[in-house]
Amino acid sequence: MACTRCDAVCCRLPVVLLPGDRVPAHLVERDPSGLDVMAQDEDGWCAAIDPLHLRCTIYPQRPAICRQFEMGGPACLDVRTAYRERRLDDLVSSLA
Repeated sequence: MACTRCDAVCCRLPVVLLPGDRVPAHLVERDPSGLDVMAQDEDGWCAAIDPLHLRCTIYPQRPAICRQFEMGGPACLDVRTAYRERRLDDLVSSLA
């Protein structure tokens, strides 16, 4: 799976903020277990994403977890594969 067609699905994953993360407060929410997480929009995308260009608007300030998520690495490829399989399953279900 080449990175030339990235769907930025990692930007739909929950992102728990760690001590030392300096994310603007308007992009932070508290989850049901009391952890600070990146806010998500109504479609499930990280609130820091520019939806038109699929780019992080706080890239220099992005959370440590985002910094550690290697583009094209094993976790990235796993997330992209699972996303594509879900989309295919949804398409097949909608045609049935």
